Amino acid sequence: MAAADLLVIIIDLILRHIPIVFRGLFQFVDSLHVCNIHASFLFAASDCSVWFTVSFTFDRFVSICCQKLKTKHCTGKMAAAVLGTVTALSCLKNISWYFMLSGQYWLLNNPWFWLVILDPEEVTYIEVEVKGVIGRSVVLECGQSLPTIYIWGFTRPGSSGIRAVLYDYGMGAKLQKMASAFGEVKVLSDSASLVIANLQLAAEGRFTCQSLYDSNDGARLVYIYVDLHVLVPITNPSIQMSTSAPVEGSTVSILCSVENGTGPLEYTWSRQATLSRSPVNISQTDSSLLNLTTVNRNHTGWYTCSARNEVNEASSNRVWLDVIYGPDQPAINITPYSLNSVGYSAIEQDTVSMICSAPSNPPSQYVWFHNNSQVYAGQQFVIERISQSQTGTYMCLAHNTVLNTRTKSAILLTVYCEYSREPKQELILMLIKNWNILMIETNVICAHELQLEDEGPSSHKPWFAHLTGGDPAATLRWVNPLSGSIDAEGRSSVSRVIQGQEMAHNSTYACRPSHPALRADWSCKTTALLPEGRPTCTATSVKSLVYTMLSCSWEGGLPQASLQWTDWRSVFLGKAERSINNQVLKSSPAYNGKQFICQATHPLTRKAPNLLTLRNAVTVFEGSDVHMTCVLKAAYPASEIAWHNNRNESIWLRPKKYQLHHEAFWSNLTIRETDGDVDNGTYWCTAVNVVGSATMGIKLRVNSESAFPHRLALCVFLMALHAVVQQVIVPLPLTEYPTPPNVTISKLLYSRQRTEVDLEWITRGVGDLTGFMVQRRPARRSLAGRATGNLKESIIDPHIPWQVVANAIDPAVRGHKLGGMDPRVLYAFRILAVNHRTTGYPSEVKTPADPPFSALPAVIGAAVVGMLVAVAGTMLMFRYVIRNRENIPWLHDLLFQHELQEQINLPEDAEVALPSEGDDPEVALPSEGQDAEASREQAEESSPGASGEEAGTAEATIEPSVNDEQDEAAATEPPAS
Repeated sequence: MAAADLLVIIIDLILRHIPIVFRGLFQFVDSLHVCNIHASFLFAASDCSVWFTVSFTFDRFVSICCQKLKTKHCTGKMAAAVLGTVTALSCLKNISWYFMLSGQYWLLNNPWFWLVILDPEEVTYIEVEVKGVIGRSVVLECGQSLPTIYIWGFTRPGSSGIRAVLYDYGMGAKLQKMASAFGEVKVLSDSASLVIANLQLAAEGRFTCQSLYDSNDGARLVYIYVDLHVLVPITNPSIQMSTSAPVEGSTVSILCSVENGTGPLEYTWSRQATLSRSPVNISQTDSSLLNLTTVNRNHTGWYTCSARNEVNEASSNRVWLDVIYGPDQPAINITPYSLNSVGYSAIEQDTVSMICSAPSNPPSQYVWFHNNSQVYAGQQFVIERISQSQTGTYMCLAHNTVLNTRTKSAILLTVYCEYSREPKQELILMLIKNWNILMIETNVICAHELQLEDEGPSSHKPWFAHLTGGDPAATLRWVNPLSGSIDAEGRSSVSRVIQGQEMAHNSTYACRPSHPALRADWSCKTTALLPEGRPTCTATSVKSLVYTMLSCSWEGGLPQASLQWTDWRSVFLGKAERSINNQVLKSSPAYNGKQFICQATHPLTRKAPNLLTLRNAVTVFEGSDVHMTCVLKAAYPASEIAWHNNRNESIWLRPKKYQLHHEAFWSNLTIRETDGDVDNGTYWCTAVNVVGSATMGIKLRVNSESAFPHRLALCVFLMALHAVVQQVIVPLPLTEYPTPPNVTISKLLYSRQRTEVDLEWITRGVGDLTGFMVQRRPARRSLAGRATGNLKESIIDPHIPWQVVANAIDPAVRGHKLGGMDPRVLYAFRILAVNHRTTGYPSEVKTPADPPFSALPAVIGAAVVGMLVAVAGTMLMFRYVIRNRENIPWLHDLLFQHELQEQINLPEDAEVALPSEGDDPEVALPSEGQDAEASREQAEESSPGASGEEAGTAEATIEPSVNDEQDEAAATEPPAS
């Protein structure tokens, strides 16, 4: 037993663990044959050690509890036989390890320290980049399945050394101390992926995952290099100006400083003027410096800087830029406003107000001069009860106290004597048929007429003005509200007719008379207004359901709208009314389900949107961008253009796919990277206002790569057409994505239940790819193929289409597990590489192979079951013997009975004399009689109440019998006293 334990120490510790530390000194252990011999010896020595201990335990049990069996069992020959048998059986049992490991070493099934990789191409190298945000979580992938052994290492930027972060040799993940500097590091369950919570900046660098996959096809070593970039969010920027109060025309530099934030950074500058409600973006660049080379007064306002990176966007506090300028040339406004041939005029005894305005920052200081004499200091100069002596030249001087600059402007004011008769004012509002007299004065009359034409689509508005009396005759002018120009001018009376549709909503027209004797500016105004909202119609019953009243209203507006009711036969009901039209009909069942329409008209007729497009149909090639344009020809009120894609979805749902550019009267939609399977169809642009709506459809056709001959022919045709009409035709772009590399299936195995398939592949050649696609279809296998196990002899049914079972597989992955298989059907598989919209050539067609047979689980299971059966049988046998000891006393005595022995003070090798045939059948005593007498007395004291027969029996069992007759005599005759 000690020798077996020593062998275990030598083989397991010295020949197994020490070469791990000093691998360079033990190159011979890399041999596969040495590994096989070592495995056989290790398990044989372990079994011998275990069963030697079991045998020794049984031997001690026999020597202590079974005295009769002890003399026969506890001998040197028996010990040699047992040890030899155990050694032989252990060697025979474990010699199979040499042949089980003859092909390749299996690390999962055998706990050894070396690995033989027969093919160097089995080592796979993968490089990926991962970005994480500081303080958040990030996942570092290490394959899709759990490897047998994996080690995570870390290399700092600028360093070539690698340090272990975490490893798992099949006994659970072990985390190193340095991992705490990266954050809260842990491993995802059932995978080797690393999760770092509360990510720290120290985690930036290259993580290396060395993983070993052990499968039936052999060991596979994968190196995954993960370059982790830790991104830092941007803190709130701060703005620094070279000067906060520059002079107009100078240069200003504004710097946007960011304390923390991972680059590259994108800066957006915005300015909000004093009277503006919202800021306006003025610059978007990757530079933090904004240079205003020549500042002007328009640059004055609040400036804000926004910085953005991949993580977030932050804005600074606004800073005020105050541009110093001015003063400009002053402008003088006089009230009352009256012009003559040389300048301005005023009536004696009137109050004249003169205001001087000269834009300046800071505001200008004003000084007034009359005929070169200073008369007032301030912006507004008021002269009450002006007289003819105050006629002359008035000059305004503006002064900027910061820049010490001055400007001036002068006017000539003529004062007339007071007009002898004061005109009277009278305002009358009246309605005569279709004439709406808005304002009537004694000497000034301004009015307009609205004439509605039922026969025509539009109405006319004659505007007229009349001024009576006066010498000379008064001058009348109609003024355009938009341009301020004079539309019509005349003496005493002037008129103008305008179509209602040519007038805009809320347009104001003014009639301005002028006369030297007028004390004030006399004018009359009228404003054209469109009624708000839309016409409303109701039908109610009156007078206990006897009558039905149709009510239509569209209130407001100037002039008022005209309303007219028509029935279902387009027959007018009553007359047209203004603003409100009520028609009372006698209730009748004939009106049930009939439609009554209220027609509303107004001179300022609103227009429904009208859309136009340059092309109703567009054809492009797959992978290119396409542009669609909708033009809003007319709409009042204004309307916005909305776009919907070929699935009638708003384009705002996919901002990365669609880009939109709006202007006032047109909208341009850009579809990026067109796909024939997704983007074919009709796209709709829609415009809606309160009057109506308009929709325009543009049909898009995307040609795939297979249509290249047709595209070539189209290009030739366009070139010929260009030569004829001398126009430039832009060639349509071809597909942008090259063909990906070819793929070869390297492994295709069924699971035990034939419901899952393990698929692995390799790529051949070079090329860009974005993923893989796996296809399958049912197949049948020939008899020869099923007998020999040759997968190439599988016969594929060519009439069954291929079915895609896995799509969008990561391009860095070279393996995939497919489930949901019918075990009764044999499937054929192939795999294709994908580069965006372009697919490569399919791989060869293969059918899955059955998994290899492994006898180790069966052997281990049989051994465990045998041990359990043996233990249960032994326990049952012991229990049966104990309960039936009276029926089978010999077996009970053999296993359990303890015989009484006399206490003798002799050496262990003392001999006991046996009586001869002629002697008295007493107990044979030793040579010294006192010791024998003492032993007999001790035996009698031990059983004082026993009979002589019982005492004789007890003494007879102490001595070993010579023959059967002596035993019987010792048992029947009483002992000597």
